[in-house]
Amino acid sequence: MPGNSQPAIRVPDAAGIGEASATLLEGGLVALPTETVYGLAARADSDAAVARIYRAKGRPDFNPLIVHVPNLAAADALALVDERAARLAQAFWPGPLTLVLPRREDASLAAAVTAGLPTVALRCPAHPVMRAVLAACGLPLAAPSANRSGAVSPTTAAHVAASLGAKVDLVLDGGTCPAGIESTIVALRDGDRWQVLRPGPITAAEVSAVLGTHPDTVTPGAIEAPGQLASHYAPGKPVRLMAETANSDEYHIGFGPISGDESLSVSGDLAEAASRLYALLHEAAASPQPRIAVAPVPDEGMGIAINDRLRRAAV
Repeated sequence: MPGNSQPAIRVPDAAGIGEASATLLEGGLVALPTETVYGLAARADSDAAVARIYRAKGRPDFNPLIVHVPNLAAADALALVDERAARLAQAFWPGPLTLVLPRREDASLAAAVTAGLPTVALRCPAHPVMRAVLAACGLPLAAPSANRSGAVSPTTAAHVAASLGAKVDLVLDGGTCPAGIESTIVALRDGDRWQVLRPGPITAAEVSAVLGTHPDTVTPGAIEAPGQLASHYAPGKPVRLMAETANSDEYHIGFGPISGDESLSVSGDLAEAASRLYALLHEAAASPQPRIAVAPVPDEGMGIAINDRLRRAAV
């Protein structure tokens, strides 16, 4: 185990990838970048390893974990992949789409990964570091965001170290995550029904274009996937939304023509705003002001995902 307060941080070269793989095979925890946010990975087939994720994050045990796989064949070994799931995987994998599918009865998964549900959340990540680790260890990896449960998600190795410290054995520093916001989660229902359980970089319109049907608008009655808790992504200070101006005791996060103390995107680019969202929430949390104000962000396209995270941060 690394020192008293900080994890070991390695560059993701061949040696770093090898050390990460060995740590995971031994049941350890490794934080590593994906194209969305940094994940806290453990082997998904080990009850003891998965339990370490829950202990490190302080995560509720009714909240399931996303399992990362290298390809569709690996997903098919864990879940029942129907024709719709295969089409979505062909369109968006590797990438920031998580599919909630019926779990195979013989799937080699720790019980805590699915939190007792008959489904499993699966994603094939695109980030080269995560893909290299998946290839090196040869195992599916459970990997929620590498931060304390409910807190702001990490988009840099420094965010991971500040949030989890030595609760994680190893951090692979792959720089800043390019998307900066968690994956879209889609649950495929009976018939042709489907739901967006968590908005993300891939929009409902893009999913509809592949499936040829529209999402079910019924709100899920239970927690089926990460990020569904009402209070989540919290920076530890009160957050006020739709703030065109800020009070003297507020750190103002701007967007577009509203400059603020720092801006999600001066040009009003929603992809840039998503990539900067968590970094600015971390910055606001560390500021001397006791409160945070956030400028309005259009509730369209990727702005739907940004506003989802902001609403949960403000609860």
